[in-house]
Amino acid sequence: MNWSAQAIRDASRRGDFGRVVSLARRATGVSQRQLGDACGISQSAVSRLEGRGAASYDMTILARAATHLHIPPRLVGLADHAAAHAAENGQHDVHRRNFLAGTAAIAATPALAALRPHPTDAGQAATLRMATTAFRRLDGTTPSRHLSEPVLAHLRLTQTITGEAEAPEQRARLAAVGSEAASLAGWLAWDMNDIGSARTWYGAAIKAARTSGGRLLLAYQLGSLAGFEADGGNTAQALSLVHRARRHLGEHAPAIASAWLSTVEAQAHATSGNATATDTALLQAARTTDAIQDEQPPPWPWVFSFTPSKVAAARLTCGARLGLPKWVAAAQDAAAAALTSSHEKQRALLTLDLAAAHLTSGRLDGAFALATRALETGMRYRSGRIIERARGLRRTYASPTPPKVVRDFDDRLHGIYL
Repeated sequence: MNWSAQAIRDASRRGDFGRVVSLARRATGVSQRQLGDACGISQSAVSRLEGRGAASYDMTILARAATHLHIPPRLVGLADHAAAHAAENGQHDVHRRNFLAGTAAIAATPALAALRPHPTDAGQAATLRMATTAFRRLDGTTPSRHLSEPVLAHLRLTQTITGEAEAPEQRARLAAVGSEAASLAGWLAWDMNDIGSARTWYGAAIKAARTSGGRLLLAYQLGSLAGFEADGGNTAQALSLVHRARRHLGEHAPAIASAWLSTVEAQAHATSGNATATDTALLQAARTTDAIQDEQPPPWPWVFSFTPSKVAAARLTCGARLGLPKWVAAAQDAAAAALTSSHEKQRALLTLDLAAAHLTSGRLDGAFALATRALETGMRYRSGRIIERARGLRRTYASPTPPKVVRDFDDRLHGIYL
């Protein structure tokens, strides 16, 4: 493919990145369906992308398309190869709810880059967001205790720069970056089982999201806090936060956001023991997930893959909380992708849910073998959340003469001091 061809250069200069993708796709003999499969979207979404003209684009999809077709990133408005590299690795889960920040560094970049120069503050926001992205990527393989201080320093820097911004639109753009950084700080505190700090940082993320004026960002942060409260047993507060998040999303919410919020709602109901409401929310999540492939991903920097496997993982977790091992068994195969995730800390939490189901069914050996495996992950990453969840599992079993597998588990558990 000749990337210096006049048609390619003209389309790129106009900001018609869909035309660039179309020309590259045809030159390489790739069909729209094949490109859609490679990018995780439908054929119709590829068609809409190619016919979008000089308008705003979902930079995540552009990065994926550029990677697959080997298009130089600059031709589709991406700053450098880091963006394409982020898209290439975007299939790996990062956070709970598994939001990917692989292309966050470019989310603040105007799509019509060729028509006007970037404002300084837009470049600032993109650079700060790139740092947040790097920290998020490290979360899956690094103890939160090692990441926490650098992330808090990054958050303070972002807040300082935001406070010094003069123009309202500049403050809004930087506030969005600060919201993302605060949310990450909350997530790390949660993993360390520092509940007070986690709630503080999630609250800061919501406040900054309001300042940014981004309804989608605000809904995400409210939903994140809802998931945190549901995990802590605060059902009423979690459900209230979910309802507020839905109000901010409005009637035309992206399917991907609605499906995720339904799983958060399901976990809140499961915490209170309401199996009927839990099942209703999970069924709604499954129905909404089916619609995701027919729409373009929403224009947010935390685009994540939300698949039937994620809904199955939520059902597994809810089944464990409700003491319904049949739910867990039915969901286990469909949740295989989550159970083999490269994010070890998230995988350990799901493994503890499996262990709880085994324990409810009376399979002690299997339950504590799974729990021991998860506990080892918690010890390796010094994750207070995993270790406290393991302690909670142990409290559900009482016997004056516990078998050896339980005694061995106790020996490991009692020697942990974080």
